[in-house]
Amino acid sequence: MGLLELCEKYFDTTNLYEVLEITEKATEKEVKKAYHKLSLRVHPDRVKDDEKLDATEKFKVLGGVHAILSDKDKRSLYDTTKSVDEEEYNVIKEKDWTVYWRLLFKKITEDDIKAYEKKYIGSDEEKKDLKNAYIAGKGDMDYIVDQVQFARSEHEPRIRGILTEMIEQGEIPSFKIFTHESTKKRQRRHAKENREAKEAEDLKDSLGLNSSTNSLEIMIKQKQESRATQMDSFLDNLATKYGGKSTGTKRKAAKSETGKNKRKKK
Repeated sequence: MGLLELCEKYFDTTNLYEVLEITEKATEKEVKKAYHKLSLRVHPDRVKDDEKLDATEKFKVLGGVHAILSDKDKRSLYDTTKSVDEEEYNVIKEKDWTVYWRLLFKKITEDDIKAYEKKYIGSDEEKKDLKNAYIAGKGDMDYIVDQVQFARSEHEPRIRGILTEMIEQGEIPSFKIFTHESTKKRQRRHAKENREAKEAEDLKDSLGLNSSTNSLEIMIKQKQESRATQMDSFLDNLATKYGGKSTGTKRKAAKSETGKNKRKKK
């Protein structure tokens, strides 16, 4: 099966730009960012066991799409013909896409996460993500905080303010589940957040990350390959879900990046 057919199978489109959710005018940087965000969602290391096979195939397809759109000549050919050189794709699809992905994207450090959080909070990107999550979740705050990066409980008053203003301006509909959320529902969400933060902290301890916040790259090299992979997965999920927080009162955060990824949320 060719790349375009695989795109249709896994992403419901044969348009490579639509697969990455970008326009044909996207810059090289935007192509890379979109690929990172989407690949985080389907990375085989970040899904449930019963989803790994499907995620692996999607991950391969995304790698193929990026390999074409990130290459000036291949992209130009695709833009002109709306077709892909399948023989060439048969060669590049044999790549180890996990290695390709890791070479393309640097390891994430907690300093990176904190810097990104500072830039993201209050940005137009955050407002767009909040709006999309609100509509997709029909106003359910449980869904919103799971989808939006850095949406910890401490930010809920601010998030509610942003969404309430959108409702008043007619940008989004008013859902009763949002405007009249019960105290009990809110408490359950915060309790879950505390549990997840504790689990994240325990994982950091087990990986030895709490001994130094500035030597993650060194520690990766010191660990066995399996533990390095486990730590990479933890850091990427930390970026999208917890924002690098390590206490029981401040945590949770992003698709995609990534992502995001849910972000579920980099």
